[in-house]
Amino acid sequence: MKKSLGEKISEYRKNLGMTQENLAEKLGVSAQAVSKWENNVSCPDINMLPALANIFGITVDELLQEENKQDAYIVPKEERKDINKMMFKIRVLSQEGDNIKVNLPMAIIKLAMEKRTADNFINIKNDAMKEIDWNSILSMIEEGVMGKLIEINSTDGDIVEIYVE
Repeated sequence: MKKSLGEKISEYRKNLGMTQENLAEKLGVSAQAVSKWENNVSCPDINMLPALANIFGITVDELLQEENKQDAYIVPKEERKDINKMMFKIRVLSQEGDNIKVNLPMAIIKLAMEKRTADNFINIKNDAMKEIDWNSILSMIEEGVMGKLIEINSTDGDIVEIYVE
């Protein structure tokens, strides 16, 4: 489903537990301006987009693209890319303000799994990350699963997303 820029700003702000006033303060604008953006009455100035994306822990492209990243889907065998040419992406947004993005070639992930060092190799100090079964994820990817594999919204307010592209 397509979301407007205003709907995305509202959703990302709420996911971070921010009020319109909090976001406005970080951007140096009024809460009324944020309200107008979220209600699609007006749009933020183009120069404001990098700051918005940075606060939300995303790229400007992700903020502006018509579709959000697609949930997991299966690619038919004849259309699959070589797993070694794919990217494994982790995004963590913590309540404390940490914004962590990890982009790793799948070849490195596979090597880490073979060496049984994945838990140490992909060691993000976040409780939500501790419960992830990396072997199951690798198996899913090898079977053609792409897109958003995991989305965790912890009770602490942390958000963890894992994608394969």
